[in-house]
Amino acid sequence: MPTDPAIPLPEGAKQGVNSRGSTGNFGMKPPAPDGAHSYHFQVFALDKTLDLKPGATREDLLKAMQGHVLAKGEVVGTNDHQPN
Repeated sequence: MPTDPAIPLPEGAKQGVNSRGSTGNFGMKPPAPDGAHSYHFQVFALDKTLDLKPGATREDLLKAMQGHVLAKGEVVGTNDHQPN
């Protein structure tokens, strides 16, 4: 995932800040040798396109989504540290 807050494709896509306070996705990096770790991703179906600026926070997103969530779900993936 590029680290630019505004992403050229798909048109108009934007990223908010992540838990590190920056943009971009650094992938799953489970600590070794703790075994498999679960990663939870929330997904939402909205009735409108949100007008948020690049670099918006999670709080900004949740506030903008209020009253517009048609459905929501969660995807859970697991990953285990693989030595090189």
